[in-house]
Amino acid sequence: MNIRMLALVLPLTAPLSGHAGSVEELLAGYQRAGAGPFRAEQGEKLLVQPGQGEANAEGNRCADCHTTDPRQPGKHLKTNKPIQPLAPVANPERLQDADKVEKWFLRNCKGTLGRPCTPQEKGDFLTFLIQLR
Repeated sequence: MNIRMLALVLPLTAPLSGHAGSVEELLAGYQRAGAGPFRAEQGEKLLVQPGQGEANAEGNRCADCHTTDPRQPGKHLKTNKPIQPLAPVANPERLQDADKVEKWFLRNCKGTLGRPCTPQEKGDFLTFLIQLR
């Protein structure tokens, strides 16, 4: 592969591999994976819908730990460990590290939804979080 081709391909793969530096880059990566358009109202539904699957026999929701208002701090359901607000408007450090965003999507989607989140769901959820004021 020549340098010119590599320069064209690398920017397309970076957001999906967790090397993106911003929410906008993550969203662009999800779009390149076939997702979009993103809808904040769908992201909000993900926050409050009961989970499924064997990993979540109790039907817990994301909001059980993160609250129905992502601008507020939450608390882990089992450990009672405090959780900083999800919304960047209330917690400017949130969503700044793409690797962390992907790590928490993987862990929390599997634990709550019983499966990994799709690029569409991730994009909808991030869109919901960044539009909060």
